[in-house]
Amino acid sequence: MEETKEIREFVFKITVLGEAAVGKTSLLNRFCEDSFQDDYKPTLGANIIRKDVNIEESTKVRLIMWDLAGQEKYNVIRSMYFQGCEGALLVYDVTRYNTFDNIKSRWLRDFKKYIRKEGVYVLIGNKIDLTNDRVVPTEKGKDLAEKIKASHFIETSAKLGENIEEAFLLLVKQILSNHGVNV
Repeated sequence: MEETKEIREFVFKITVLGEAAVGKTSLLNRFCEDSFQDDYKPTLGANIIRKDVNIEESTKVRLIMWDLAGQEKYNVIRSMYFQGCEGALLVYDVTRYNTFDNIKSRWLRDFKKYIRKEGVYVLIGNKIDLTNDRVVPTEKGKDLAEKIKASHFIETSAKLGENIEEAFLLLVKQILSNHGVNV
Protein backbone atom coordinates (compact mmCIF):
# COMPACT_ATOMS: atom_id res chain seq x y z
CA MET A 1 0.00 0.00 0.00
CA GLU A 2 1.33 3.43 -0.94
CA GLU A 3 2.00 5.78 1.92
CA THR A 4 0.31 9.16 1.53
CA LYS A 5 2.51 11.98 2.61
CA GLU A 6 0.94 14.61 4.76
CA ILE A 7 0.87 17.96 3.01
CA ARG A 8 2.12 20.79 5.18
CA GLU A 9 0.80 24.25 4.45
CA PHE A 10 2.23 27.55 5.62
CA VAL A 11 1.41 31.21 5.16
CA PHE A 12 4.31 33.64 5.45
CA LYS A 13 4.24 37.39 5.24
CA ILE A 14 7.41 38.76 3.74
CA THR A 15 8.44 42.24 2.77
CA VAL A 16 10.63 43.67 0.05
CA LEU A 17 12.73 46.59 1.27
CA GLY A 18 15.10 49.09 -0.31
CA GLU A 19 15.40 52.61 -1.61
CA ALA A 20 13.03 53.97 -4.26
CA ALA A 21 13.71 52.62 -7.77
CA VAL A 22 16.00 49.70 -6.82
CA GLY A 23 13.60 47.31 -8.56
CA LYS A 24 11.46 45.93 -5.71
CA THR A 25 8.22 45.95 -7.69
CA SER A 26 10.00 44.61 -10.77
CA LEU A 27 11.39 41.68 -8.73
CA LEU A 28 7.89 40.86 -7.49
CA ASN A 29 6.33 41.19 -10.94
CA ARG A 30 8.98 38.90 -12.41
CA PHE A 31 8.52 36.37 -9.61
CA CYS A 32 4.70 36.39 -9.63
CA GLU A 33 3.82 37.02 -13.27
CA ASP A 34 7.09 36.53 -15.10
CA SER A 35 6.70 40.03 -16.49
CA PHE A 36 8.86 43.14 -16.62
CA GLN A 37 7.97 46.73 -17.48
CA ASP A 38 10.48 49.36 -18.48
CA ASP A 39 8.26 52.26 -17.50
CA TYR A 40 8.65 52.60 -13.78
CA LYS A 41 5.86 53.92 -11.58
CA PRO A 42 6.76 54.44 -7.91
CA THR A 43 4.84 52.36 -5.38
CA LEU A 44 2.53 54.44 -3.22
CA GLY A 45 2.47 53.17 0.35
CA ALA A 46 2.47 49.41 -0.20
CA ASN A 47 1.34 46.78 -2.68
CA ILE A 48 0.32 43.39 -1.39
CA ILE A 49 0.82 40.41 -3.66
CA ARG A 50 0.01 36.77 -3.01
CA LYS A 51 1.73 33.79 -4.54
CA ASP A 52 1.59 30.09 -3.73
CA VAL A 53 4.89 28.23 -3.85
CA ASN A 54 5.35 24.47 -3.67
CA ILE A 55 8.51 23.32 -1.95
CA GLU A 56 8.79 19.64 -2.77
CA GLU A 57 5.55 17.67 -3.00
CA SER A 58 4.63 17.86 0.65
CA THR A 59 5.14 21.53 1.49
CA LYS A 60 2.96 24.34 0.21
CA VAL A 61 3.71 27.93 1.12
CA ARG A 62 1.46 30.89 0.50
CA LEU A 63 3.52 34.06 0.40
CA ILE A 64 1.86 37.35 1.25
CA MET A 65 4.42 39.79 -0.10
CA TRP A 66 4.44 43.41 0.92
CA ASP A 67 6.14 45.72 -1.55
CA LEU A 68 6.89 48.78 0.57
CA ALA A 69 7.44 52.20 -0.97
CA GLY A 70 11.04 53.34 -0.62
CA GLN A 71 10.36 57.06 -0.53
CA GLU A 72 11.18 58.98 2.63
CA LYS A 73 7.62 60.29 3.02
CA TYR A 74 6.37 56.78 3.86
CA ASN A 75 8.72 56.30 6.84
CA VAL A 76 6.06 57.09 9.42
CA ILE A 77 3.55 54.47 8.31
CA ARG A 78 6.08 51.82 7.30
CA SER A 79 6.31 50.33 10.80
CA MET A 80 2.69 49.14 10.58
CA TYR A 81 3.48 47.08 7.51
CA PHE A 82 6.03 44.98 9.39
CA GLN A 83 3.54 43.37 11.79
CA GLY A 84 3.59 39.58 11.50
CA CYS A 85 6.38 39.63 8.96
CA GLU A 86 8.62 36.52 8.80
CA GLY A 87 11.30 37.70 6.42
CA ALA A 88 12.54 40.30 4.00
CA LEU A 89 14.38 40.75 0.77
CA LEU A 90 16.78 43.67 1.24
CA VAL A 91 17.32 45.06 -2.24
CA TYR A 92 19.92 47.48 -3.55
CA ASP A 93 20.70 48.64 -7.08
CA VAL A 94 24.22 47.65 -8.19
CA THR A 95 24.40 50.90 -10.22
CA ARG A 96 23.65 53.25 -7.29
CA TYR A 97 26.06 53.15 -4.36
CA ASN A 98 23.78 55.05 -1.95
CA THR A 99 21.15 52.28 -2.23
CA PHE A 100 23.81 49.81 -1.08
CA ASP A 101 24.96 52.05 1.79
CA ASN A 102 21.40 52.48 3.05
CA ILE A 103 20.76 48.74 3.43
CA LYS A 104 22.45 48.55 6.81
CA SER A 105 21.86 52.10 8.05
CA ARG A 106 18.20 52.25 7.14
CA TRP A 107 16.42 49.15 5.84
CA LEU A 108 17.94 46.50 8.05
CA ARG A 109 17.64 48.79 11.05
CA ASP A 110 13.90 49.26 10.36
CA PHE A 111 13.40 45.54 9.83
CA LYS A 112 15.12 44.61 13.09
CA LYS A 113 13.29 47.34 14.97
CA TYR A 114 9.82 46.11 14.02
CA ILE A 115 10.24 42.34 13.47
CA ARG A 116 10.52 39.50 15.92
CA LYS A 117 14.12 38.55 16.58
CA GLU A 118 14.20 35.50 14.32
CA GLY A 119 13.21 37.40 11.20
CA VAL A 120 15.11 36.19 8.14
CA TYR A 121 16.51 38.37 5.39
CA VAL A 122 18.26 37.84 2.08
CA LEU A 123 20.47 40.55 0.58
CA ILE A 124 19.88 41.17 -3.13
CA GLY A 125 21.97 43.19 -5.55
CA ASN A 126 19.57 43.94 -8.42
CA LYS A 127 20.03 45.24 -12.00
CA ILE A 128 23.10 43.14 -12.85
CA ASP A 129 22.06 43.40 -16.51
CA LEU A 130 23.37 47.00 -16.43
CA THR A 131 26.99 45.84 -16.49
CA ASN A 132 28.44 49.11 -17.82
CA ASP A 133 26.79 51.18 -15.08
CA ARG A 134 27.70 48.88 -12.19
CA VAL A 135 29.39 50.55 -9.20
CA VAL A 136 28.88 47.97 -6.42
CA PRO A 137 31.09 44.90 -6.98
CA THR A 138 29.81 41.41 -6.08
CA GLU A 139 32.48 41.11 -3.39
CA LYS A 140 31.11 44.15 -1.56
CA GLY A 141 27.66 42.56 -1.57
CA LYS A 142 29.05 39.30 -0.19
CA ASP A 143 30.95 41.18 2.53
CA LEU A 144 27.89 43.17 3.55
CA ALA A 145 25.72 40.03 3.65
CA GLU A 146 28.24 38.44 6.01
CA LYS A 147 28.50 41.57 8.14
CA ILE A 148 24.73 41.95 8.58
CA LYS A 149 24.23 38.18 8.98
CA ALA A 150 21.91 37.84 6.00
CA SER A 151 20.91 34.22 5.46
CA HIS A 152 22.00 34.53 1.80
CA PHE A 153 23.35 36.95 -0.79
CA ILE A 154 22.29 36.80 -4.42
CA GLU A 155 22.51 39.09 -7.43
CA THR A 156 19.52 39.41 -9.72
CA SER A 157 18.18 41.00 -12.86
CA ALA A 158 14.44 41.56 -12.78
CA LYS A 159 14.67 42.64 -16.41
CA LEU A 160 16.22 39.35 -17.57
CA GLY A 161 14.58 37.21 -14.89
CA GLU A 162 17.97 36.14 -13.58
CA ASN A 163 18.04 34.49 -10.10
CA ILE A 164 14.60 35.85 -9.19
CA GLU A 165 12.96 32.54 -8.32
CA GLU A 166 16.12 31.50 -6.45
CA ALA A 167 16.11 34.66 -4.33
CA PHE A 168 12.54 34.11 -3.13
CA LEU A 169 13.08 30.37 -2.58
CA LEU A 170 16.22 31.00 -0.50
CA LEU A 171 14.14 33.22 1.77
CA VAL A 172 11.23 30.77 1.99
CA LYS A 173 13.47 27.78 2.73
CA GLN A 174 15.28 29.72 5.46
CA ILE A 175 11.98 30.72 7.07
CA LEU A 176 10.83 27.08 6.94
CA SER A 177 14.11 25.99 8.48
CA ASN A 178 13.61 28.50 11.31
CA HIS A 179 10.22 26.86 11.92
CA GLY A 180 11.92 23.49 12.20
CA VAL A 181 10.77 22.30 8.78
CA ASN A 182 13.45 20.52 6.77
CA VAL A 183 13.26 20.89 3.01
